[in-house]
Amino acid sequence: MKFGTKAIHAGVHPDPTTGAIMTPIYQTSTYVQTRPGEHQGYEYARTQNPTRDALQNNIASLENGKHGLCFSSGLGATDAILKTLRPGDEVISTHDLYGGSYRIFTKVFEPYGIKFKFVDMQRVREVEKAITPNTKMIWVETPTNPTMSIVDISAMARVAKTAGATLVVDNTFSSPYLQNPLDLGADIVVHSVTKYLAGHSDVVMGAIITNDDEYAEQLAFIQNSCGAVPGPQDCFLVLRGIKTLHLRMQRHCENGKRIAHFLKSHPKVHKVYWPGFDDHLNHDVAARQMRDYGGMISFTLLDDRLEVAMDVLSSFKIFSLAESLGGVESLVGHPASMTHASIPREQRLESGLTDSLIRLSVGIEDAEDLISDLEQAINQKVEELSY
Repeated sequence: MKFGTKAIHAGVHPDPTTGAIMTPIYQTSTYVQTRPGEHQGYEYARTQNPTRDALQNNIASLENGKHGLCFSSGLGATDAILKTLRPGDEVISTHDLYGGSYRIFTKVFEPYGIKFKFVDMQRVREVEKAITPNTKMIWVETPTNPTMSIVDISAMARVAKTAGATLVVDNTFSSPYLQNPLDLGADIVVHSVTKYLAGHSDVVMGAIITNDDEYAEQLAFIQNSCGAVPGPQDCFLVLRGIKTLHLRMQRHCENGKRIAHFLKSHPKVHKVYWPGFDDHLNHDVAARQMRDYGGMISFTLLDDRLEVAMDVLSSFKIFSLAESLGGVESLVGHPASMTHASIPREQRLESGLTDSLIRLSVGIEDAEDLISDLEQAINQKVEELSY
C-alpha cells in the first residue's frame, strides 16, 4: 500500500455499529462488563480507547512499524522512553538538540543518575568516541532543530548495534512522508504529533513507534501506569489531519525549496540552513535517507545584531511569530529566546545557534505571498537599522 493510501486507510475501519466512515470519538472513561473480566476488549480509557487505537495503528503503519503508542505530548513520549533507563546509564545525543528535549534530559532525568553527552552527530566518529560500556541509548534528531544538521541514521544504527545501545530517532521535522528511521535501522521512532502529523496547530500530542515487541510491551506498561495519554477528541483530530499529510508535505517541500533559494540569493542574508543545498554538510546523506528536504529553514542576516533580528521577527504580515512548527500556516521563531532558551548560551553558540538566528516553518500558502512577506520584513528593518 502506497503512502497516501495508508494515510487515509491504515488502521481505520468503518464503525461496525453505524457504518460511519470516520472513526467515532469514543468520549468515555470506562466500559461496561458483563461479568468481572468479561468485556469487549476495553476496560478503562487510560489503558485503551478505540479512537486512540485507530490512531496508534495508523501512525505505526506510516512509519512501517508494528507498534504505535500515543501520548499527551511529544515530551510525554520522550519521558516514557527515558523511563526505560536506569541510574548509571548513559545517553549520547546531538549537540544541537531541541530545547525541550535538552531540558528533560538535563533537568529531569540527570538528577536521577542518568548521564547525557552531547556531540556533533554529523560526524560519526564523534559518536563512536563518546561510547562507553554504560552507553544504553543514542538519541538522534535529523534534521536537527534549528540548524537542520543531518545525521546518518544507518551509520548511527551500526554504532548503536556495536555498542549494544538502543537507537531512538526523533522524526518530527521530516514526518513519515519524508523519512522512515525504522527502515534504516532505528529501534524506536518518536514524534511530536503536534507538528506535521496533526498539521493544523490545534492539537498537542506525541507518538512512539517500534518493531520491537519487548520495547512495545515495556512502553505500553509505562503509558498505562503513568497515564500521559491523549484524549479521544485529539486523536480524532490527528486522524483527520493525517489524511492530508502527503498533500501537505508536498506543498511544504515545494514552498520550502523556493524560499530557501530566495533567501540564499538575498543580498542581506548571510547564511541559510536547509539540507537541500549541495553545500549543506551531509547533503548526500539527506539525499539518501530523505525523499525531499521539508519546509523547515533557518537563516541569519549579514547584519547579525540581535536588535536587527528582533525587528525583522516583528515585521511579518503573513508569517506568524509563534512557538511550534509543522502547521498549514507559516510560522517564524527566534530559537535563542523561544524553543531553545533552556540551553545555555555557550552551548547554543557552539552548535551554531546564534542569538540572531531566525527559524521558519514554511506553511502551505502561496509561495509568492510568503516570499513577498520575507522581502518586506528583511528589506524594511535591515535598511532602517543598518545605516
